Amino acid sequence: MVRLKALHKIAFLVLLGLFLNTALAAKEVMTPEKLWQVKRVSPLGLNQDKTHVIYKVTTPNIKDDDFDSKVYQVSIKDARTQLLDHYQGVLIDDKISPDGSKKLFHEAVTIDKVLATDIYESLPTANAYVFDDLNYRHWDTWNDGSFNHVFYQDLSTEDKVDIMQDEPFDTPQSPFGGSEDYIWGPDGKNIYYVSKKLQGTAYVTSTNTDIYRYNLASKKTVNLTADNPGYDTNPAFSSTGQLAWLRMDEPGYEADKNDLMIMDGNKAINLTADWDGTVKGFLWSTDAKRIYFVTPIDGTIQLFQIDVVAQSAAKPEIKQLTAGLFDVNGIVAEVDGQLIVTRNSMNAAKEIYRFDLASQKLHALTDVNGDFYADLDKPTVKQRMVTTQDGSEMLVWVIYPPGFSERKKYPTLLYLQGGPQSPLSQFYSFRWNFQLMASQGYIVVAPNRRGMPGHGVAWNEAISKDWGGGAMQDYLDAIDDVAKESYVDNDRLGAIGASFGGYSAFYLAGHHNGRFKTFISHDGVFDFRSMYGTTEELFFVNHDLGGPYWDKDNRAAQKSYAEFNPSNFVAQWDTPMLVIHGGKDYRVPLGQGIQAFQAAKLLGLKSRLLYFPEENHWVLTPQNGIVWQSEFFRWLKETL
Repeated sequence: MVRLKALHKIAFLVLLGLFLNTALAAKEVMTPEKLWQVKRVSPLGLNQDKTHVIYKVTTPNIKDDDFDSKVYQVSIKDARTQLLDHYQGVLIDDKISPDGSKKLFHEAVTIDKVLATDIYESLPTANAYVFDDLNYRHWDTWNDGSFNHVFYQDLSTEDKVDIMQDEPFDTPQSPFGGSEDYIWGPDGKNIYYVSKKLQGTAYVTSTNTDIYRYNLASKKTVNLTADNPGYDTNPAFSSTGQLAWLRMDEPGYEADKNDLMIMDGNKAINLTADWDGTVKGFLWSTDAKRIYFVTPIDGTIQLFQIDVVAQSAAKPEIKQLTAGLFDVNGIVAEVDGQLIVTRNSMNAAKEIYRFDLASQKLHALTDVNGDFYADLDKPTVKQRMVTTQDGSEMLVWVIYPPGFSERKKYPTLLYLQGGPQSPLSQFYSFRWNFQLMASQGYIVVAPNRRGMPGHGVAWNEAISKDWGGGAMQDYLDAIDDVAKESYVDNDRLGAIGASFGGYSAFYLAGHHNGRFKTFISHDGVFDFRSMYGTTEELFFVNHDLGGPYWDKDNRAAQKSYAEFNPSNFVAQWDTPMLVIHGGKDYRVPLGQGIQAFQAAKLLGLKSRLLYFPEENHWVLTPQNGIVWQSEFFRWLKETL
């Protein structure tokens, strides 16, 4: 008996030890502080020998409220990495002319007198701007009279030439264009660049960028895409000297189908005219017989290829190369049968991969955050198909907390995507991070509601001039479907989003019939009239809202302002509201958030305003990022 008791005691101690070891070994979950430890990988290009990928790793520095960067190279063959002390001269420089004698670059040039100190030289401390037309500010910057211009420089004499001279136009395009907006022609005798050569009111109401060719000898410029009134962007030459670019046909529509064009002689051929999708970015194959591109599809972004054919040939074959619960969101280069790409998912930030064209498989070249993620218990991401009220099949991402159990009940967040026409893919955000939300114990429901690319052109276009219509019903259909599950706590449902998602929160606050217990709106549109009167890219509100509020004969516009304007339904608000806004957001100006917060307060609702004076439409700095996350989850704890 004594021996039996001793054995029981030993067994108990062994089990206790196993339990304690298991508990001690339990993984941690993502937190706001941990999210801002994630390193950010950016490919810079290939080295001169095309044997390595040069890439930058950027790490948030919370203490200094900044970012630290280091540059590495990774072998394409065996994925070995090496820290580089310097990389100038190591990279292939596509801005050097084919004969190596000249270099392309861009810099700002002051053209217009806008600043008071330029107009009144005797008043050097004056602080004022004088505008006679629109385009007085863009994204997060006021127009100071300067424009980005393209230059070429003779490397032997260092003489430089402004190919745009005194033109008041930008290249690269503001605010997001870069060096991809200007390239050398294959013979080095011409420079090709993208520009929207319009001013003032015409500029802010148009999307008509064109591709121009500047001849170094004659100094003459020719518009190559003058026949297209929409966007023409991303010019690129094949190894045989054939030009390709991206084109949107409809003027004033920034989210139009993006088609892949090639120049065949003097004729432009639309390779994707009959394809029901939109191209995000592309790369010529080294043999010039194919073009590789990435595109949204079924809630992800994947890699495709298309044959390059002459105008008289049959319809080009389009083939999908990758598939899975991840995004292939960029193509860097093709080397020896390998495509160098970037990839991420909802559970992992961007890394560099090689895609083997023969085996059709992806292989990781970098794993910068691998050890970090290995120590975390990660959420589970599942795809769910929901039948909408009108009978459509809608893809919905559902993200479950680590250690999820169907026997428990969880607070659940309906995620409202921005854009409005931006893909809800396997993206990894440092603000709207589903991994973080789920790791704090929330189920996240993220519908691919109408108005998103990746589900056909018609589905993408369905949201224009119908902001408060089908898309809002899609949101409600998604949350109602998931809320039927026993593990969803229907007394703790919230709706959260930014930009159009912020608009959605304001609109649903007046139309949710008691479903939600809290709302969070970041940089959301609250009042269509003041939005039209203060936003900077008027082509967007002209297309998506239908036009100005004073146009009484415009039925589409009048319907938007009457039926879809959140401020018209504030009297029906009855739910707590967190409003977040950036002081330098000129796309959805600060007044939108202030109006919403003030209305909620005057209605007596629990409400809070989180204001970032130096942030734009996003939150980009580390300490502000942690404040954003901290206030986000503090609000949810208080209201859910």
